[in-house]
Amino acid sequence: MTSLTMIARVTDGLPLAASVQEDEKSGRDLQHYQSQAKQLCRKLNAQSPDRCTLEAGDMSFHYLIAQDVCYLFLCEASFAKKLAFAYLDDLRGEFNDRYGRRVAAVTRPYSFIEFDTYIQKTKKSFVDSRARRNFGSINTELQDVQRIMVANIEEVLQRGESLSALDTKASNLTSLSKKYRSDAKYLNTRSTYAKVAAVSVFFITLIIYVRFWWL
Repeated sequence: MTSLTMIARVTDGLPLAASVQEDEKSGRDLQHYQSQAKQLCRKLNAQSPDRCTLEAGDMSFHYLIAQDVCYLFLCEASFAKKLAFAYLDDLRGEFNDRYGRRVAAVTRPYSFIEFDTYIQKTKKSFVDSRARRNFGSINTELQDVQRIMVANIEEVLQRGESLSALDTKASNLTSLSKKYRSDAKYLNTRSTYAKVAAVSVFFITLIIYVRFWWL
């Protein structure tokens, strides 16, 4: 399986560690994806969504941000999103335990390149067919992956639109959707009241008419 894992500092996009697995049969140009991954890491900031999926054709970039560090995983789009984020969450825990206190001080790219050994071992366990069959039982904080923001990598990199702006748009759309549902509920309630009032007026009029007629 073709994949790329990159860990970078959010403040300046400095790569801290990376691991590449290329499938020669796939014919994919990983250098292109590596370039996109580096550009993406440089665009991240404190306002970026902490979990996001970026579509890139038949591949997907998944990333999570924690303690000013971005953990990014490029894999085939068919790879289960829940499994991808569980993998990143595992890397986050181990990397933070080993190097968390040193991240802010390093100046050289790939200062923790030795972490590649752990990345390879962990990725193998998550890609393994038995793990993929049982990923539903994986203990992860991510319970609802459907709520993770999804964007297109080309839109973010070529158009220069920041992820924080996309996240704001997504939040605005959610707010508008909630407002629409609230307004619709209010209008439905008013319509119901109007119908009840009309029926009440009809019966009151009928009662008055009958009493008047018989009197």
